[in-house]
Amino acid sequence: MSKDLKEKAVDIKGKKYVLVSDRIIYFNETYKDGAISTELVSPVESPTIVIKASVRPDLSQPERIFTGYAQEVVGDGFINKTSALENAETSAVGRALAMMGIGVIDSVASVDEINKANNRTAQGTPNVSAPKPTTDAVGGFSL
Repeated sequence: MSKDLKEKAVDIKGKKYVLVSDRIIYFNETYKDGAISTELVSPVESPTIVIKASVRPDLSQPERIFTGYAQEVVGDGFINKTSALENAETSAVGRALAMMGIGVIDSVASVDEINKANNRTAQGTPNVSAPKPTTDAVGGFSL
C-alpha cells in the first residue's frame, strides 16, 4: 500500500483527502516500532481545547518526531457539543501523520478541518483559526 493512500481517499469538492482512521491503520501496520502520543496543551477548564500529537516512526530513533496541533471550541458545532476533546485529538493525530507524509494527496488538512472551514463559511462566521485555502506553486491545495 502506498504512503499517500490514494485508494482510501474520499472526494470533497473535487479534492482528495484520506481519513485519519486510515492514516492510523497504515501507520500501525507499517511502523511496528513506532508510537503515536497526544497531549492536552490547553488548561483543562478552557473552552478552547488544544491538543498536540507526536508521531515517532521508530522508537529506537526518538529524535525523529513529527508533530501536529489542533484546536476545537467546546460547543462549537454538533460534534463539539459532546466531544470537542476527542475531535481535537483526532485532528492533531491526523496532522502529525500528514507531517510524516502519510495520507497527503492534495492537502495536509484533514476531512474534519475542511468540513469545519466550509461550515463556518456557509454560516457566514469568520474563520479566524484557519487561514484561507490557497494554491501552492505546484498546483496543490493547502491550508
